[in-house]
Amino acid sequence: MRLASFQITNFRSINDSGSIDSTQITAILGRNDSGKSNLLRALHSLNPAEGLAELSPIKDFPRHRRLEECKGDTPVVATRWALDDNERAELKAILPRASDVRHVTAGRGYAATRWTGLEGLGELSLDVSDIKGKVRKIVPAVKAAAEKVAEAARATLEQEADAFDAAMIPSPDYIRWSEGAVKALQALRRAMAAADAELSDKQEQMLVELEDMAHAIANDTPALAKAKQWVLEKLPRFVYVDEYPALPGRQNIADYLVRKGWGQATPEQRSFEKLCKVAGLDPQQLQDLLEKNDQATRNQLVNRAGSVVTSEIRRVWKDRELKVRFNLDGPYMDTLVSDPNGAYEVEVNLDERSRGFQWFFSFYITFFADTRGAGDAILLLDEPGLHLHAHSQADLLAHFEHDFNNQIVYTTHSPFMVPTRRLDAVRTASMSEGAGTTVSNKAEGDARTLYPLQAAIALSRMGSDAPVEAPSGTIGEQAESQLAYVA
Repeated sequence: MRLASFQITNFRSINDSGSIDSTQITAILGRNDSGKSNLLRALHSLNPAEGLAELSPIKDFPRHRRLEECKGDTPVVATRWALDDNERAELKAILPRASDVRHVTAGRGYAATRWTGLEGLGELSLDVSDIKGKVRKIVPAVKAAAEKVAEAARATLEQEADAFDAAMIPSPDYIRWSEGAVKALQALRRAMAAADAELSDKQEQMLVELEDMAHAIANDTPALAKAKQWVLEKLPRFVYVDEYPALPGRQNIADYLVRKGWGQATPEQRSFEKLCKVAGLDPQQLQDLLEKNDQATRNQLVNRAGSVVTSEIRRVWKDRELKVRFNLDGPYMDTLVSDPNGAYEVEVNLDERSRGFQWFFSFYITFFADTRGAGDAILLLDEPGLHLHAHSQADLLAHFEHDFNNQIVYTTHSPFMVPTRRLDAVRTASMSEGAGTTVSNKAEGDARTLYPLQAAIALSRMGSDAPVEAPSGTIGEQAESQLAYVA
């Protein structure tokens, strides 16, 4: 399932965001305090990795409104999702009349419940003339067959034929009609079997078709409920990241294991756990080998882990070619980083690297650990790369565009995080006293809101002779008309 659009209402600074189109990556631009973060927080609440929970009216309901206005079903999130061909086939197998459904919807309010919908779902219907035509041919055939059976079974078979004839008269209440039709069809089948009566192949086929239709309608209510539950089960998880916890360059493995066993691991130790997950290391195994004094095996394991992490970091970190190595010192493990191509190769602890690199390293470790095995997870990033150098921000954006299969929705006010080659992915958030936070799919707003977009286009043109392909309409027109302002 791919997120096609979402809308946030009745949440913090947001009365009604308007419908926000979503693409592979979606960049929401806006000045500080425009409510960008609230958009991500609300969207995250639909299907968070940690599980669905109630929202807090005191904390989350718009402050300028009375609390008694907030109910459990007060809408907060409404989403629209596109189905691929395999998902459409799965849905049709559950609910046959969903054959034309290409989009589904899901939403939630303040209570810990969600609702779903199926766009294009066919209505329950009966072909009255077809039913009557089949019945007119089946009933006389059954009675004709009854003339050929023993007298003891004849009366019962004729009686069930009449009951079948009456039960098959269509009714506006399709569900109730189908329940009666199923019972009548079953009774007719039993009577025919008891009398050892048979119909012609053509008449038998018509009877089977009536049975299939009656069962499909009778089962529609539970099938519809199952289809809606299927939608909820198919929803991708949302991973929301607004801060990237520190990842210490030196970690006490023994202390980590003890605190984890007590359920008291610190944020830094949980980051260390994610690092081990990415590197393919088992802290308990390293500690067991230490107690056995098997240093050779320990070193082999961390050497391999260093190579794995190095290859990944080099793929995504373009500032310079770096090497990551893990060093074991008794119960301690150090994360060391060096520049192997430098004039002087100096290896330093991760703690001594630049803040930008530490942020990027923590970002990579957190993302890889949280999304491995969940390729459909949707990543919600609040101001990613805020502490990175401008070129590193551009590399981070390229990483989003080329190295992730996940959909990504992120907020930014940095021109270096604006996807100038994909301006159709840009949205702008604005804040007004009356309307609250609103979002435009056409990148509309005041000068400060649009400044990152204008600056990004100007910088892109200065750095390349190739023209930036801005789509026609508001984005391109506004950017063109205000490039002089940027300069």
